[in-house]
Amino acid sequence: MSLLNQLQNDMKVAMKAQEKDLLSVIRQLKSAVMNEKIQLKKDDLNRDEELAVIAREVKQRKDSLQEFIDGQRQDLADKTQKELDLLSRYMPKQLDDDEITEVVQVAIKQSGATGPSDMGKVMGIVSGQVKGRADGKVVANRVKTLLAELAK
Repeated sequence: MSLLNQLQNDMKVAMKAQEKDLLSVIRQLKSAVMNEKIQLKKDDLNRDEELAVIAREVKQRKDSLQEFIDGQRQDLADKTQKELDLLSRYMPKQLDDDEITEVVQVAIKQSGATGPSDMGKVMGIVSGQVKGRADGKVVANRVKTLLAELAK
C-alpha cells in the first residue's frame, strides 16, 4: 500500500476517533507527499521518495523542538514532541547503535577504506543501506570514529 493510501485510511480512522492531533499530523504529512509529487512531476512516489518526505518532516520537527527547548517554550516543545511521536508511526524501524556500527564496519571492508580520507567512499555505501532508518549525523559520526580508529 502506498503512503498516500495509508494516510487516507488513517485520516478516516482519526476523524472517526476524533483524534485532532493525529489528524493534523496526517494532513501535514499528506500535504508534504502531494507537494513532493508535484515537485518531482510524478504520479506516484517510490518507497525511497516517500521515506525522504517523512524523514524531512521528522527533521523539521526535531529542529523546531530544539529551538523551542532553547527558547524555553515548553508548550510548543510538548506539541512538537507529540507530533514527532505521531510521525514515527510512518517511519521504518530505526537502527540502534550496534546495528549502525555493524553496517559501517561492513562498508569499510567493502570499500577498502584505510582512514578518514576515505569517508566519502564509506558514506556512499552506508547511506544507501540505512536510508530512512538512521539519522545521517549519527551515521556520519560513527563512520568518522571507526575510520579514525583504523588510521591509528
